[in-house]
Amino acid sequence: MPAASFQTSRRGFLQSAVGAAALTTIGSPAILKASQLEKLNVAFIAVGGRGGRNLKEVAADPDVNVVALCDVNEQNLQNAARLFPQARKYIDFRKLYEDGTDDIDAVVVSTPEHTHAYATMPALLRGKHVYCEKPLTHNVEEARLITQAAAKANVATQMGTQIHAGSNYRRVVEAIQSGAIGDVTECHVWVSRAWGRQSAEDAAKHKDRVHVMERPTEADPIPGHLNWDLWLGPAKERPFNNVYFPGPKWYRWWDFGNGTMSDLGSHWVDLPYWAMQLDAPLTVEAFGPEPHPEIAPASMHVRYEYGSRGQLPPCTLTWYQGVDKPEIWTKGEIPQWGNGVLFIGTKGMLLSDYGKHILLPEGEFKDYEPPEQFLGDSPGQHQEWVNACKNGTPTGSPFSYAGPLTEANHLGNVAFRAGQKIHWDAEAMQVTNVSSANQYLSREPRKGWSLKG
Repeated sequence: MPAASFQTSRRGFLQSAVGAAALTTIGSPAILKASQLEKLNVAFIAVGGRGGRNLKEVAADPDVNVVALCDVNEQNLQNAARLFPQARKYIDFRKLYEDGTDDIDAVVVSTPEHTHAYATMPALLRGKHVYCEKPLTHNVEEARLITQAAAKANVATQMGTQIHAGSNYRRVVEAIQSGAIGDVTECHVWVSRAWGRQSAEDAAKHKDRVHVMERPTEADPIPGHLNWDLWLGPAKERPFNNVYFPGPKWYRWWDFGNGTMSDLGSHWVDLPYWAMQLDAPLTVEAFGPEPHPEIAPASMHVRYEYGSRGQLPPCTLTWYQGVDKPEIWTKGEIPQWGNGVLFIGTKGMLLSDYGKHILLPEGEFKDYEPPEQFLGDSPGQHQEWVNACKNGTPTGSPFSYAGPLTEANHLGNVAFRAGQKIHWDAEAMQVTNVSSANQYLSREPRKGWSLKG
């Protein structure tokens, strides 16, 4: 099924939860205003690490004008300012928005995920195009709110899942949607990164960035270049400690991130979500160690059940991280790739990673001819978004797609933290069988932080 028809094929979940506007094609007169400008004026929120790479990629387009830079880390801010001395400088993105955005057409958000929604929402409410790093938000409720706000704003959006623009993913989607392995009823996704709560021995073995089993009781000196209060943003106040900063140490803490499930899940679950035209899961069940109230696990796995989608049959998708692997992998019945996506269909299997894929059993597919390509090559994820801002052309990971994907990934952690199989009502945005699980869908922000713009 061509990707062009993917969004319009999604069922009542999106239509009721997001609204019909989410399914419209970018290109209204409001969006096309940017294409009439000589330059696309862009503000960048967080400009170190991943943010610095996003700045470099987006600013490489000669039509992009960097008008504002923001970072709670003074070193990052000054490094970026040396490259773009004409840009206004901020340490608090709330001040950036309060100062006025008449000269800003678009915003790039590269903060840690606990502030993604809070940096993104004001831009959407002001009708600005947005590129936001993955995962789109910190929790399910924020993903739903951002998806709805983007639909209403009808601007160019893109979640930072750079591999989505790669040619290998496109060829896999074409093969699956063209029926190369028949009806796909089962998919397994595994990543070998084992970062999170684990023993010191395992942390060393798996090359984790930091080993921590409990929240530290002592405070470390705050680096002079870091505004810790602004870094915390909407998260609850806590003393600074080196187990949280610099990134990606923070991503294992529930207050700041969601571990590997939401981080790498944004990249790896993206492929089956796209190829199998998934929407909202019906049930989610997680398996792993005893849930910890503050720290995500290094290893676990999650099983999702999906209903039929148009003519597509019901299916399951299972996510594995760290030492957990699919049984078919541990038995040596497929190639022992460290990370992979295995589609199992009625006519065979397809195994993929970021850069390659094979059909299995290989002997049975030796004469396989791939379908005619119906997904055009991408100029790259950043350039896709810049082109969309200027010309109204589509992006590969708009929030109408990335929002529901993010919700599904977060639900894996909801099920893990709840410790029970959950039944999901997407339209009501509620776990229907385990009321205590609903506490993990959202959070109460710290005073001074709001998603109301």
